[in-house]
Amino acid sequence: MPLAAVIFDFDGVLADSEPVHLAVFQTVLDSVGITLTPEEYYEKYLGYSDRDAFIQVFADRGVTMDAAGLEALLETKKGLFPEAIGDHALYPGAGACIARVAARVPVAIASGALRHEIELILDRSGQRAHFPVIVAAGETPRSKPSPDPYARAFELLKASGALPATASPADVVAIEDSEWGLQSARGAGLRTMAVLTSYGRDSLPSAETHLASIADVTIEHLEALVATERASA
Repeated sequence: MPLAAVIFDFDGVLADSEPVHLAVFQTVLDSVGITLTPEEYYEKYLGYSDRDAFIQVFADRGVTMDAAGLEALLETKKGLFPEAIGDHALYPGAGACIARVAARVPVAIASGALRHEIELILDRSGQRAHFPVIVAAGETPRSKPSPDPYARAFELLKASGALPATASPADVVAIEDSEWGLQSARGAGLRTMAVLTSYGRDSLPSAETHLASIADVTIEHLEALVATERASA
C-alpha cells in the first residue's frame, strides 16, 4: 500500500509550545513548593499528558497529592496556558508542511496536550480545517508511551472513510519529537519519523528516520518511509 495518512504529534512537532508548557508547569508547581528544572522536564516529563506529568513529578519526589488537589492544579494550568501561549504558535514551515501533506493524504493529530490548547493554536494559525481527527489528552484510556493515542487516531480516520478499507497502520507515518511518542506510534504499528526539535538523534532510537524540523518534511520523505522495510524494534 502507498502512504495512506500522516498523524502528527503537536507540541514540539507542529507547535513551538514546549517552553511555554514548561513555564506554566513551573508556575503551578512553585505554588505547592516544588521546583521543576528545564533539565528534569525535558529528560523525564515532556512526553506525558499534564495529568500524568503531575502524577509522575509527585511520585518522583515522594509527595502525596489527593484527587481534589490534582484536579485543582490541572485547572490552574489549563487557565494559565492561553495567556502564556499568546501569539506563540506553529514552528516556521509547519503550516506549509501541513498544507502540502494534507493535499495528498488525510492528516490527524495524536497528542498529550489538551484539546482546547491544540484547537486554540490551530485556530490562531488558520490550520484547524486540515484536521478532521484530533486525539488529545484524556481521550484514550492511557496516554503516551502507550499505543492508545495513535491507535485511536488511526481508528477514527478509518471510521471517517478517509482511509481505504485495506489500509493498515503500517501505511501511516507518525511524526514525533520524543521517544515516548515514538514508542506510542511504534506500538500502534505506525511508521515513525522524528524531528529534532526537542532532542538529538541519539535520544530518539525508536525513529526509523530523522529530520531537522517539520519544515524539512516532504511527501517524498513520507512515501519513501512507507515503502521501506520496517526497521527492527
